[in-house]
Amino acid sequence: MDDLVAAGDSAEQRAAELVMLDVLGRELGAVLLKRRFSPIRGTWTELDGVSDNPPILVEAWAHQGPPKSAQKAKVMTDAVKMVWVEAAFFPGGARKILLLSDAAAATHFRGASWMAAALTHFGIEVQVVDLPPGHRAAVQLAQNRQFR
Repeated sequence: MDDLVAAGDSAEQRAAELVMLDVLGRELGAVLLKRRFSPIRGTWTELDGVSDNPPILVEAWAHQGPPKSAQKAKVMTDAVKMVWVEAAFFPGGARKILLLSDAAAATHFRGASWMAAALTHFGIEVQVVDLPPGHRAAVQLAQNRQFR
């Protein structure tokens, strides 16, 4: 596995995403666990949360505040991963959820943008769960540290 992490990635954000997945899993009555999918020798992708019963695919993003252009592209890449994993590994279909932790971060993906339209077209729900205050503050501090 590649140990490199993106410049915008942080332990605080990964910890917050685990909390987000736990909250969503409890709401849905499902256990959502990270899973790697390897369809072809030498290739793989990973989703943040997967449940087989019921079939649910989740990509989580703990960002606080409106996304920048590159961040929007990252979220859409996550969305394409879910569409592909569903097609390749869940022939009966799966519920696909883009899970965010801030309404401001979600606005672009719910509003009048081509990205919001594409998410709707491919059946990807955009959901927001509230982070506990400590996790929210930690993510905001990490974002401030990462600001360029």
